[in-house]
Amino acid sequence: MGGMSNEDLRTAADTVLARLVGDPSGTARLREDQWRAIEALVADHRRALVVQRTGWGKSAVYFVATALLRERGSGPTVIVSPLLALMRNQVEAAERAGIRARTINSSNTEEWDSVRTEVAAGEVDVLLVSPERLNNPDFRDNVLPQLAAATGLLVVDEAHCISDWGHDFRPDYRRLRTMLADLPQDVPVLATTATANARVTADVADQLGTGGGSDALVLRGPLDRESLSLGVLQLPDAAHRLAWLADHLNELPGSGIIYTLTVAAAEEVTAYLRQCGHVVTSYTGKTENADRQQAEEDLLANRVKALVATSALGMGFDKPDLGFVVHLGSPSSPIAYYQQVGRAGRGVEHAEVLLLPGKEDEAIWRYFASLAFPPEEQVRRTLDVLAQSDRPLSLPALEPLVELRRSRLETMLKVLDVDGAVHRVKGGWIATGQPWVYDTERYAWVAKQREAEQQAMREYVTATGCRMEFLRRQLDDEEATPCGRCDNCAGARFTASVSSAALDSARGELGRPGVEVEPRKMWPTGLAAVGIDLKGRIPASEQAGPGRALGRLSDIGWGNRLRPMLTPQAPDGPVPDDVARAVVEVLADWAKGPGGWASDAADAPPRPVGVVTMASHTRPQLIDSLGAGIAQVGRMPLLGRIEYAPDSDTAHIPRSNSAQRLRALDGTLTLSPELSEALARAGGPVLLVDDFMETGWTLAMAARLLRRAGAGGVLPLVLAVQG
Repeated sequence: MGGMSNEDLRTAADTVLARLVGDPSGTARLREDQWRAIEALVADHRRALVVQRTGWGKSAVYFVATALLRERGSGPTVIVSPLLALMRNQVEAAERAGIRARTINSSNTEEWDSVRTEVAAGEVDVLLVSPERLNNPDFRDNVLPQLAAATGLLVVDEAHCISDWGHDFRPDYRRLRTMLADLPQDVPVLATTATANARVTADVADQLGTGGGSDALVLRGPLDRESLSLGVLQLPDAAHRLAWLADHLNELPGSGIIYTLTVAAAEEVTAYLRQCGHVVTSYTGKTENADRQQAEEDLLANRVKALVATSALGMGFDKPDLGFVVHLGSPSSPIAYYQQVGRAGRGVEHAEVLLLPGKEDEAIWRYFASLAFPPEEQVRRTLDVLAQSDRPLSLPALEPLVELRRSRLETMLKVLDVDGAVHRVKGGWIATGQPWVYDTERYAWVAKQREAEQQAMREYVTATGCRMEFLRRQLDDEEATPCGRCDNCAGARFTASVSSAALDSARGELGRPGVEVEPRKMWPTGLAAVGIDLKGRIPASEQAGPGRALGRLSDIGWGNRLRPMLTPQAPDGPVPDDVARAVVEVLADWAKGPGGWASDAADAPPRPVGVVTMASHTRPQLIDSLGAGIAQVGRMPLLGRIEYAPDSDTAHIPRSNSAQRLRALDGTLTLSPELSEALARAGGPVLLVDDFMETGWTLAMAARLLRRAGAGGVLPLVLAVQG
């Protein structure tokens, strides 16, 4: 270090910190544990893994280390971080300290060339890279080697994402192994996370090359958050939970976050709270990038009382004075829960954390668990398809040939890429021919870990001991002791009481039936590869029209009523009276609403002339009774049922992806001569009744049959949609 003593280095580090936190007096001082990490990186060029609670000051460590290393001639710091929100916050913080920071991520592609030029010219101190860039072929082959050669410090933020034992495993992160292997030996590495138990810590350390008896520094601190007051409120149903929020939101300190488990729930809660006069906005995976940025800024500036968010808000939202975090529905992992509540109370003395669990939580956990790494048979099938192809195959080209949804297929390929079995190139994916072993034992252990985490969340809800101590023990924090602040330690600070007015309005909001169902308008790509001669836009003369569903399965209103009826284990039977009445209400609103056949519009479409039902092997009574009831109330004939061909294997129609589903459906649906004649005679549009819509392709194929047989239009009406 050019003869500089550690004492002088410490003084220089504190000076940088003062600039970073905007302290003109220069009295800011690093804590001892922060200094230990900086000393290891700057003086000793070591690799360090820092597991410290949210708000501990991890970014101060890597920015101070960056400034000191750059002054000594090191190359730029590369920070791999998963969240754009965090990147924006960090770039601003760095600039305050005179550190020039730039980003490379999916939202600033037009700047990439200029950023690379600036890095090459030595004008960039910190380059923030989103993890998905690491798997981009051009970035991996052309940019990553240059970065590895030039990097002065590599920072892996949210490092638990590397481990598939962690609650938020991301295969993009595994590309870091390659970068670490290519780094010169004396380049320091800092990995940071707030949420890693002992197993994840060991796995991350090993994957970063900081395990195996190396002299890496592992800094693990206590995980108590003195500002957080944890509590659980068990309320009877979704209406009570919404009403509680409406009544008590303004009693919560400052502004905060209301987490929901699904996009549908976030949108429902936002609409209801706004209706009650609360200033809230939603933030989900469906929120446009510009709207996300606006929502973040509104919360930072306290222009909204709360963001109603899914986990898309993620780990990187930095608002030190966040006053509360409420969960409407329980996350499936205590580690994920600890991480999300850790957003609150970083810069204030007191913050409220409340969990309002729901009956639908476990069904949502099961759905997300179904997206885990696929069985070996499906992985081998994908590898075989790639091996037999004479060209790279894109995701749309692969999808018709394997029974996996696009998102699950992409995640699997990224894992296989890092394992060396496939390679992502321009135009898609290729097989490498390298031997690959399916790690059955590891995947089974990971699944077992997920089940244990779910059980821990059930126990957290019903715990009678200290809640903070419970969470800290889940993270293997050996210093965990009772906090004295949570509802079990200090008594509940909130009652379960709700006003009758709020409860009535919540019941009205959740009980309002009806969801629009958009018809399929384009055939999936790649059908020719599986022998189906369909492509491009579905002709207007063969399309279904816009439809209606009673509710979404992920709703916290009708979803909770419909979900038990539509599980594979549910017994078949006539449609329940309350559900039938609600469907009639949906039908009436549809008929009288904009574009409805009973509206006053001059161009109102013709009234439906009959009802057609879908055949079902699992719920024939439910669908037939629903169709008959609609025909009776609507005073129109029940024209007949679309049947499955006698030799069709409908039990094994895959629910994986669109192309596979269409291949299995092709030729399985038939119309009886009687139904065909009835359609030709009736001439007008028909209501097509089914129990459940998941992908929309069964309804699309049925509509095509009906239209070709003479139906003047097809209007789908189903009990539930998946979304």
